[in-house]
Amino acid sequence: MANRATNVWKMTANTEDEIVRAQVMAMIGAGSQAEFQALAFRALMGIDQLRVYDVDPAAVEKLRRNLQPLGFDIQEAGSTSESVVGADIVTTCTADKARATILSSEQVPAGVHINAVGGDCPGKTELDPELLRRAKVFVEFPEQTRVEGEIQQMAPDFPVTEFWKVLTGAEEGRTSAEQITIFDSVGFAIADFSALRCARDATAGTDLQTYIDLVADPEDPKDLFSLVNTLKPVG
Repeated sequence: MANRATNVWKMTANTEDEIVRAQVMAMIGAGSQAEFQALAFRALMGIDQLRVYDVDPAAVEKLRRNLQPLGFDIQEAGSTSESVVGADIVTTCTADKARATILSSEQVPAGVHINAVGGDCPGKTELDPELLRRAKVFVEFPEQTRVEGEIQQMAPDFPVTEFWKVLTGAEEGRTSAEQITIFDSVGFAIADFSALRCARDATAGTDLQTYIDLVADPEDPKDLFSLVNTLKPVG
């Protein structure tokens, strides 16, 4: 789980860098992935202005406590609509395992990019189907995303663009300043494996490699970031 999540964070930020340039990100959902999403976007795109909404105010305060000391400008929003005002990118990362609509089509103006992370298993979605119809949708692996991602709501032939094709120049990313784009992220195991293998090979023979327990058990399940500085070798 930890390896998969790490790769999703990296894949997400790389995807946005290929698709859109931005300065402000709205975050709907401030749970266990939120800090890592924010850090990845800042590392690759320089985004440090966050507008955050969560139904749990304690989750937003947790995010502020973790990220404000790192130089992020965090504004708490009172609703999803308020969070997306003026945002270039919207990251949705909620935990409710249901066919939910946390972001409706009328809330999203032209030119916004949506980083849709929370729809990651059958029966779990976050976006209004009409929003998907308005947008150009990018995916990791269509066969998997049609079962687990936002596009599980759509017809089997709903058009999508595979992200690897954007990276190689085989397909275009954003084609106009007014276009809405969506990265329908579900996580892809072979990408996790490839990232781990690359990291292993790059650090072979150094003291950067050690065995750690990958079973995360933070005191607050929403505060995975609290474990960043407490990882200890197994045994």
